[in-house]
Amino acid sequence: MGEVIKFKRPTAAEKHKGKTLCRSGFHKWKVVQEKQFDVKQGKLVTIYQCERCGERKVRSD
Repeated sequence: MGEVIKFKRPTAAEKHKGKTLCRSGFHKWKVVQEKQFDVKQGKLVTIYQCERCGERKVRSD
């Protein structure tokens, strides 16, 4: 006879972990691409992405 596996639903805390921080404006930014040239602005820019929610932002250097 095989092993019995218990299926457990994730709790609300596990399901939404980290999303409330991003909603409040506390993102966890990580550099995706550094020193890329933006033609429209005519400047070097750095692209950041939040590790939790995936939102991106661009900052000129």
